[in-house]
Amino acid sequence: MDDDFEPVFEQKGVDMRIGLDITVLSEKQIVDRIIVVTGDTDCVPALKHARKAGLQVILIKLPGNHPAREFVAHADLTRELAWPAE
Repeated sequence: MDDDFEPVFEQKGVDMRIGLDITVLSEKQIVDRIIVVTGDTDCVPALKHARKAGLQVILIKLPGNHPAREFVAHADLTRELAWPAE
């Protein structure tokens, strides 16, 4: 039964790890483009770094989601994704 447990959700440095991954990919020029599906503005500094390194940053917008202006300002493209897929 659902009353038998209570979920515990914790993040343990996930934002920092994603930012570090974006930075490493940018510096080593391993990729040409980064596609981001998030609403967490903690990633903005890493996205700025990626663009300065010459990567294309694409922000995916899900229905009902309104990304922060910071995200839109630091993305080269914004694409809306229909969800669930029809």
